[in-house]
Amino acid sequence: MDLKEQVVLVTGASRGLGAAIAKAFGETGAKVVVNYFMNKEKAEEVVEQIGNERALAIQADVRNLEEVNALFVKARNYFKKPITTIVNNALIDFTFNGELRNKLDSIKWNEFQTQFEGSVKAAFHTLQAGRADMVNQNFGRIINIGTNLVQNPVVPYHDYNTGKAALLGFTRSMAKELGTNGITVNMVSGGLLNKTDASAETPDAVFKLIKEETPLQKATTPEDVADVVLFFASPLSRAVTGQNLVVDGGLVMN
Repeated sequence: MDLKEQVVLVTGASRGLGAAIAKAFGETGAKVVVNYFMNKEKAEEVVEQIGNERALAIQADVRNLEEVNALFVKARNYFKKPITTIVNNALIDFTFNGELRNKLDSIKWNEFQTQFEGSVKAAFHTLQAGRADMVNQNFGRIINIGTNLVQNPVVPYHDYNTGKAALLGFTRSMAKELGTNGITVNMVSGGLLNKTDASAETPDAVFKLIKEETPLQKATTPEDVADVVLFFASPLSRAVTGQNLVVDGGLVMN
């Protein structure tokens, strides 16, 4: 299915990487569901940039299955066709500032739980809500957003890194189950992004260091990651599933 024919749900799409992904899909002609949790104003700005006829902002806490199911119904009623493509991008209660992160002697289990729910539970809910329609169409594209810190945990974001590692396992497990229904499940793992709301507290010196150590000599942008998400949703990736593609200018090489 061409991108322009798809109905794409992007969770956490009111700001940062999610907004960049939503707008990238909008530029292809796809219909876009701009999911947000709290920031209605920012979500509506993204919709305006895409165009009201091709985008819809829907509030839902992706940790709540009833709200996710209602989102899918609203999207189907608005666009007159079901969601075909899901980008699981929600980030719950987290900012990237290594100096302020709790280490082993101070971190609490509930911090891990928060990230598990924002990563795995949220993706679990969107896949459950969207599976039936995708099976009926014999087509579906799931793209989960990860991090290169799983491969290279240079900053002690223990809760975040562990949640994303679990999401990678979930990605591969779901790819195995859903492949016979024409549904692919992949992950895109960016590096530290220059700059989003989540990385606004990261010192400039960190970006400078990353640039110096990266083969491409640049910090990755949200737009860089969004382009790879488009690849996984497009017909060009039709034979690819269960994969994790790291987008960080070559800082981490698999």
